Amino acid sequence: MEISAGSSAQACKSGSRRASRAPHLEGRYAVGRLATDEIDLNLLAVFDAVARTQSVTRAGALLGLSKAGMSRALGRLRAALQDPILVRSGREWTMSARALELVERVRELKAEAERVLAPAAPFHPAASSREFRLHATDHVVSLMGATVCHAVARAAPGVAVRFLPILPDDAAALRDGVDLALGVFPNLPGDFRTQLLFEDRFACVVRAGHPRIGRRLRLEDYLACKHVLIAPRGRPGSVVDDALAARGLARHVTRYLPYYLAALELIAHADCVLTMSERLARRQAARFGLRVLRPPLALPRYRITQVWHPRLDDDPAHAWFRRQVAAAAGTIRRHR
Repeated sequence: MEISAGSSAQACKSGSRRASRAPHLEGRYAVGRLATDEIDLNLLAVFDAVARTQSVTRAGALLGLSKAGMSRALGRLRAALQDPILVRSGREWTMSARALELVERVRELKAEAERVLAPAAPFHPAASSREFRLHATDHVVSLMGATVCHAVARAAPGVAVRFLPILPDDAAALRDGVDLALGVFPNLPGDFRTQLLFEDRFACVVRAGHPRIGRRLRLEDYLACKHVLIAPRGRPGSVVDDALAARGLARHVTRYLPYYLAALELIAHADCVLTMSERLARRQAARFGLRVLRPPLALPRYRITQVWHPRLDDDPAHAWFRRQVAAAAGTIRRHR
């Protein structure tokens, strides 16, 4: 096919004529020079088609472009590269010297762009070897960790689940790449995604042979006893202390622990009171020889949620894993 820019091809036929026409070529292609932020990735496909066919007509057919559309695309490509791309060689057209240098690089860039811009591949759990990292208290892990891991092992045997301790700043961990945080998060920034897993309430736990506590826990006995406080994030105070302070009261906390199961082990051998998750207390009471009692003051219920960064909203693998966590939580809601 005869291309419209015949003068540019003729300008490359001999050294003297190239020299005489160089200013014209520079001006012709400089007019359409593209800024970096205006580069059209479709030009990679145009270049590749021209390189494969060395014909504007066949390149256009390969790309599904009309003659006029292909000519416009070739013009933009020439402007971007400041090069004629195709030059006359006898009765045929051939790639310019610079275009030949770029062929393999352009094909690599085109292939990479296609990979980057392709829709996310479907997630196949059975074939995955991904690792999911979760921040959670041992309270949550004890209640639903085994159920989550069993579901994952059944559907995705190559997937790893890594439970990590809860942190004072869970938002920073989620921004830095942690997949999920499970627990109570009253002060997270509003841009994080949350899903309710289950609700829990407080119960008081004492060892079976506690010398002061009878079948019913009275407020005066509660205040007279020493207390164990579970503080997963290491911070002082709690909902219980706030409720007591609102009534002008305070308890005597003598032991602080970050872990629920360790607190249960301690309370089994001490004449103290532990106020904690009712669900976990009732599940572990027989194991540790403990009694679970109603608190002697009104305490609010609390919500256990799973939290993730919005960048993971549309990640198919992450969405699948969130569903496994939610399904495990469903078994907790059904069985008090």
